[in-house]
Amino acid sequence: MSELDWYLQINLKARHLRLLVTIDTYRNLSQVAEVTHVTVPAVSKSLAELERGLGLTLFSRTTQGLVPTPYGECLVRHAKSMLTILHQARDELKALSSGTEGKVHIGMLPASASVLLTRALSLLKQRSPGTNVTVIEGTTGSLLPELWQGHLDLVVGRLPPPDTLGSFEEKELLEEPVTLVTGRHHPLARRKTLTWADLHPFPWILPPVGSILRDPLERALEAHEVPLTNNYIETLSVHVVRAHLQVSDCIAVMADTAANDTTQPQPLHTLPLSLPRLLRPAGVLWNRVRGLTPSARLMIACLEETAQRLAQEGQGTR
Repeated sequence: MSELDWYLQINLKARHLRLLVTIDTYRNLSQVAEVTHVTVPAVSKSLAELERGLGLTLFSRTTQGLVPTPYGECLVRHAKSMLTILHQARDELKALSSGTEGKVHIGMLPASASVLLTRALSLLKQRSPGTNVTVIEGTTGSLLPELWQGHLDLVVGRLPPPDTLGSFEEKELLEEPVTLVTGRHHPLARRKTLTWADLHPFPWILPPVGSILRDPLERALEAHEVPLTNNYIETLSVHVVRAHLQVSDCIAVMADTAANDTTQPQPLHTLPLSLPRLLRPAGVLWNRVRGLTPSARLMIACLEETAQRLAQEGQGTR
């Protein structure tokens, strides 16, 4: 066993990992000492011992502070991952010792998964009241890195293009069309037949540039010679879309299940114009390198059952 292997397997401790991440965060020994409640010489000594044990220089001392070397960048990256795993283990152990059944961290793509996830969470709580869930909203650009780093167990929403999925497993859950919607008071809502040209005078609520729906939506509208004017609002929030449609003459795009959600107090009107298939199905993603916890597997089962029910409801309304 080499000296490096011996040190990593025998001597490297969780406190070393926390030290590395803290130094990388602050890049200043005085600040590191302050937040870790030790002296500057103690921080300097701990770093020197770590570098000596590894036989590698992890940080360069510069006038701008401590800068990680390539060795340091590598070890800090893995230190963050290992600390995340340790925190997850701590949470699972605490849950078991307190009588709860686990916790699931979920990222949600809000414009495409709100109804699916909401109902699946209700089903989860019926079957396992002690399984707790944390949900955060975001875009694929913000959620997939969190999923890769282990901060999330699952991401639920429209599946991204397959060429971005080398690090993730996926399961398709629900094929649903994207529809054009307005408020019930909208001038177009009173008309039984429409042409694409009828959309020209009205403002839009659009998914932001860079979101998975924006480019295919623009291409579909261009194909029907519907230009997007400079009068629009950009948001991924279904709540903002719903609220603004009720007080404006905007047109928005929305997943079929969300547009026809009967639990909402103010229903929307779906315009009788058909868009092509713009996106992949709604689904769930997880990190293929990390195993799924029992709670995450239960959540996936609830998502699958909910998707089947939504598909059946959709067939019944068509």
